[in-house]
Amino acid sequence: MKKHLYSVLGMALALAVGASAVSCGEAKEEKSAPAKQENAAAAAALPNYRYVDLDTLLTKYILAKDYNEEMIRMQENLENETKRHQTSLQSLATQIQNKAQNNGYLSQESFDTDQQKLASMQANAEKSVGVMQQKYAEAAAKAQQAVNDSIIAFIEEYNKKHGYDAIFNKAAALHFNADLDITDEIVEGLNARYNKVKK
Repeated sequence: MKKHLYSVLGMALALAVGASAVSCGEAKEEKSAPAKQENAAAAAALPNYRYVDLDTLLTKYILAKDYNEEMIRMQENLENETKRHQTSLQSLATQIQNKAQNNGYLSQESFDTDQQKLASMQANAEKSVGVMQQKYAEAAAKAQQAVNDSIIAFIEEYNKKHGYDAIFNKAAALHFNADLDITDEIVEGLNARYNKVKK
């Protein structure tokens, strides 16, 4: 279940943030001629796009981890509530069966009353579990949207400073040069911003 939210978030978040190219030389300190030439050669060797490994990002981003833990707690509560209802229903059904087999019912009316009680308990159990399932689905959708929005907003802001033509989700391609990976930078920035908000 721990990977459940990660996989849902991963499928929902196809990153392709386009931005206009920005000159690499702007707002940089003057450097010596050899250092400038070396940096220019390195920049020319790499395309003006980068990628993010979304699976790694989601396992390291504290907001995503917090939401995932919340979803796990809700799932466990749902499972416990379902088991509690099942146990109660099974117990009453067994009592009715034993009573019927041992001629414990003095009339059809008393048997029907217990059967109605069992049916009512079952309906209440289905309603209770259904409400919890709905709350879980709503919370999961809200968590997914919050993480998606947070990552996309951060990447758009990040790219204003870096001027890449595109930032891709690693899963969108069969191969990327590892030098184009900015996952750690994005995770670091996201967590710094999230921790600042939490304080």
